Amino acid sequence: MARIGIQLMMLKDHVEEQGITPVLHRVRETGFEVVEVSQIPMTEQNVAAMAAARDSLGIEVAAISAKTSAPAGSEGLTLENDFDLHVEHAQRLGTSMIRIGMMPISALRSPETFDAFAAEVDEYAQRLAEHGISLSYHNHHVEFAKIGGETLLDHLRRKAPHLRYEIDCHWVQRGGRDPERTLKEFAGVLDLVHLKDFRIALPPAELFAARQGGDPGAFSRYWTSEIVQFAEVGEGTLDWKPVIEQALASGAQHLLIEQDQTYDRDIWESLAISREHLVSLGYGELITAGAQK
Repeated sequence: MARIGIQLMMLKDHVEEQGITPVLHRVRETGFEVVEVSQIPMTEQNVAAMAAARDSLGIEVAAISAKTSAPAGSEGLTLENDFDLHVEHAQRLGTSMIRIGMMPISALRSPETFDAFAAEVDEYAQRLAEHGISLSYHNHHVEFAKIGGETLLDHLRRKAPHLRYEIDCHWVQRGGRDPERTLKEFAGVLDLVHLKDFRIALPPAELFAARQGGDPGAFSRYWTSEIVQFAEVGEGTLDWKPVIEQALASGAQHLLIEQDQTYDRDIWESLAISREHLVSLGYGELITAGAQK
């Protein structure tokens, strides 16, 4: 059965301040049992604590994250330098999925650098498959830019045939595509989905005051870059019932709530709002094992 959980990236500051174990306790108290691990340092202490939480709290790890490579001097693990350690972490945490959150920025420099990334990631997908681990790629909006009339996402799919996918519904919408249709297009190669809403926000009162006071720039900046927001599931414009049904029909095994910004709302409140909406749609049993619709 597919499960709905959360992306731990949203709680990285809490993990840094409190440690991973108290945060996972709070995750469980908030009504979630599944997490995806991203932007959490994969130290021995953190990995051991997450492994222990499987038994003590019933927390399931949907997937862990990886980078293919990184510029010289960068911190953090990469598949290039730490392939065996990624395999070890996945096995210890009981997951068969690793996901790449984004391609290296350098891959966007030219068609040639993008093709090199596709070849690199396809090789890692094949190597991980030998260990029973799938490798998925997570999209943003830039993947809907085109090379020779073909989107980067379609280009990647063609050039890296062993790669699987994590489709982020907000970034699909922001990239000008329909999330439901996109999820249908990725049937058969879809393992993970990000449940992230897309909100158009009204300008705050202070921007009108600034404009009237002779500063039109602040309003213009808001209009071009801040009027589109991340939102709690159900608080934006996406129609979640058909989106989730298509995700399940396309084979997604884990659907993860993610919200990059909460705009001064407490993250725990945001998670509760998203959870409540999903339960109201009838997906309670995918969130908490044994829960009633």
